[in-house]
Amino acid sequence: MTRSMLLAAVAAAALLPVSATAQHAMQHGAGMTMPMPDAAPRRTPAKKTKPRVAAARPVVRTTVAPAAKKAGETVEAAAMDHAGMEPKPPAASPSAAIAPAEIMSDAMPGMEHSQMDHAMPAGRMEHGAMPEGGMDHGAMSHMTIADPAYRTASDAALAKMPTGSAMAGMAMGTSAGFYGQGSGTSRLPAAEGPMRGYMTQAGEWMLMAHGYAWGVATDQGGPRGRSEAFVESMAMLMADRDLGDRFHIQLRTMNSLEPLMGARGYTNLFATGELANDQPLVDRQHPHDLFMELAAKVDYRLGNGASVFLYGGPIGEPALGPSAFMHRGSARYQPMSPITHHWFDSTHIAYGVVTAGYATPAFQLEASAFKGREPDEHRWNIETPRLDSWSVRGTWTPSPFWAVQVSHGHLKEPEAQHPGEDENRSTASVQYARAGLATTFAYSLKDRVPGETLSAFLAEATYELTPRHAVFGRVENVANDELFPDEADPLHDRKFRVTKAEVGYAYRLPIVGPLGLALGGTVAAYAKPAALEAAYGKTPVSWTLFSKLAVGL
Repeated sequence: MTRSMLLAAVAAAALLPVSATAQHAMQHGAGMTMPMPDAAPRRTPAKKTKPRVAAARPVVRTTVAPAAKKAGETVEAAAMDHAGMEPKPPAASPSAAIAPAEIMSDAMPGMEHSQMDHAMPAGRMEHGAMPEGGMDHGAMSHMTIADPAYRTASDAALAKMPTGSAMAGMAMGTSAGFYGQGSGTSRLPAAEGPMRGYMTQAGEWMLMAHGYAWGVATDQGGPRGRSEAFVESMAMLMADRDLGDRFHIQLRTMNSLEPLMGARGYTNLFATGELANDQPLVDRQHPHDLFMELAAKVDYRLGNGASVFLYGGPIGEPALGPSAFMHRGSARYQPMSPITHHWFDSTHIAYGVVTAGYATPAFQLEASAFKGREPDEHRWNIETPRLDSWSVRGTWTPSPFWAVQVSHGHLKEPEAQHPGEDENRSTASVQYARAGLATTFAYSLKDRVPGETLSAFLAEATYELTPRHAVFGRVENVANDELFPDEADPLHDRKFRVTKAEVGYAYRLPIVGPLGLALGGTVAAYAKPAALEAAYGKTPVSWTLFSKLAVGL
């Protein structure tokens, strides 16, 4: 326990330097999109300006959004009010569907084309007002006005978050609020709410920091279980900016101090995968590497919300499966990794990744080349990158509430305990979110070549009842043939289907700014074949108690 408490203190110290004042005073920055508000406009006096020639007045004109229509206002009027200008009367019969912004004349009186140049860095909009003298021409070309339904769905989730966890209207990268950014290049429903963490502006760069330190005490039931305490941790930093009118770049790093817990990781009944001291890990979860991601993503805007992108680096995540479990809202307070981790998430640390894709607000198609072998047991180093495997993925985000993906990949000898066996992996998932509820339903099929075909199912959910109280659960069903690695064991290489069901509760305590603490616990039960009773007991039950210190709770 002394070692665990020391690790928790070190992780907490690394996360503490957070300024609540800085977060609340920050501006919207490069690559960050603030959808226009759908509330009725505030009527503020317009500043007196020198008369301008009508032909020299560029504007943003859009059709009426449904919520704005109810308030008797156009989005154009809302945008002008956002700038502190007197809105014009609503149009007579506008369309209810939102349209891309168009540069037109005479809708923003008092703003000449010449005044707009160099007034603001491209892609950046100040919160609450436009600067005197107008807006940079490049900024207007990059500004996307999302359908207010997306902003409403995001704000409904924000209302259930602990104070300071995230900032309304903030969307990293080029998502423009039409979807949430998951791990790698994956997508999450926009209704999960803004990305949680600390955000600040540094010149042309928008910086976002997120991280956590879990202190976990557990008793894993049955003869193969054990009681222990451990610390999990993760810290990530993202930096965004525009590069001219068309290009946008995002730099990412993600790290963990979990190698401190030792090569064998922590006890997690029925979990398998990877090695420790040259022996297969069974009923244990391996620690993550010091370097979990070291990558960059470059987007090239094609117009009308479409773009092409290139993502990659020495460490990253290929386009295979749903977002990794530590980045899913449905798993936010789950203290342990899923026992299906090596069916859905194991490629989230790949040493060598290149992904190319085409994206619109509703669709994303992408393909990756990457290193198929899972990380080795030496957790402190960076392994030699290699591109020997491939994957393809399609994602559909038809509304703020849904994210649907299907993917397939071929992995070159992914598991060290199965030398000479490649793997064809297929996955499908549906994620749904609304007003504090985040869910994931997923299926995966691993086809070893040569070898067994093994399937897995996962369903998990988190429901944030209020900014203080959250309940969550996970059900997994998996066919596993690695539970008895000893070749002399009569059950060696036999396939067994196991189900784990876990429920839990978390009480959230804001500390300062985005820094918060979640206290809670879980209880898990298992269903298994009778042949496993001798090894696991008849009815094993496991429990955990945890504290999660997080930037962006």
